[in-house]
Amino acid sequence: MNDSSALPSPVRSPLPSPAHPPLRIAAVIPCFNEALAIGQVVSAFRAALPEAEIHVFDNDSTDDTAAVARASGATVTHVAARGKGNVARRMFADVEADVYVMVDGDATYDVSSVRKLIDTLVAGNLDMVVGCRVDDEEDAETYRAGHRFGNRMLTGAVAELFGGELTDMLSGYRVFSRRYAKSFPAVSKGFEVETELTVHALELRMPCAEVPTRYSSRPEGSHSKLSTYRDGWRILKTICKMVVSERPLQFFSCIAVLLAVASLAAAVPLAVTYAETGLVPRLPTAVLLTGTMLTAMLAFVCGIVLHTVTLGRREAKRLSYLAIPGVRHRGGA
Repeated sequence: MNDSSALPSPVRSPLPSPAHPPLRIAAVIPCFNEALAIGQVVSAFRAALPEAEIHVFDNDSTDDTAAVARASGATVTHVAARGKGNVARRMFADVEADVYVMVDGDATYDVSSVRKLIDTLVAGNLDMVVGCRVDDEEDAETYRAGHRFGNRMLTGAVAELFGGELTDMLSGYRVFSRRYAKSFPAVSKGFEVETELTVHALELRMPCAEVPTRYSSRPEGSHSKLSTYRDGWRILKTICKMVVSERPLQFFSCIAVLLAVASLAAAVPLAVTYAETGLVPRLPTAVLLTGTMLTAMLAFVCGIVLHTVTLGRREAKRLSYLAIPGVRHRGGA
């Protein structure tokens, strides 16, 4: 009788794991009056990323931007509402992809480095990779000192308020995962959308990275639509609004403390006089200080209530974000 226990167990070959479909990559390019540059940008994408779908979002241009982009082989979408924020809202809503490459249509960013940005996103299973601008130093007007200073100041303010280690918050060259794009509740209208893009990632603590990329001058004859002071002021206002909406407890607590300190400083002489004489010689001032203290208490209570609301909003955004698979698990999307 044979001893079956002495026979080796049959070796079972592992079942082949189903291969993920290839990444769907979409280049989304916001444009406003970039007829002289958009053809160059589309051609650069065709060369560097031939498998990508190229979408040009024409922001109600008054030149031949749409015609040039269409002739270059891009899919063109007209966005009537002016402002880059309005364009970003349409881009992420209309385009279906696993990876979104957003770049300005002014031919100032190095599209040949797009593979490196995408590889960084996929290898780290990240949600946003920012092309950190490095001046090619061929033209002093390419990345002006005022823009550099403003960028450092605003980026530092956002890092201090919301955390993170990004160094170029205003870069228009970024790669996003699908779960970032489909969970981004764009509310800004114009150029300040760059700030909103950064804060959204920092608030949800999304994994992000920066990759240095060359920044060049615009094609000859084209003109920048940026204004150092106007756009800087708009971005600063956006940061202030986000502090109120995303950090209400800290904001209203600061107001409460300032009001309380001011009222107490003014109340000390009244308190000393009352202790010495038993009289309140300046009754209107005392009433005003009492109102100020009540206002300080009300501000603190408002901060607590709005903080609770903000936590609820943040949890809802986080759940929406988690409902979409990361770039490594796109097969289940």
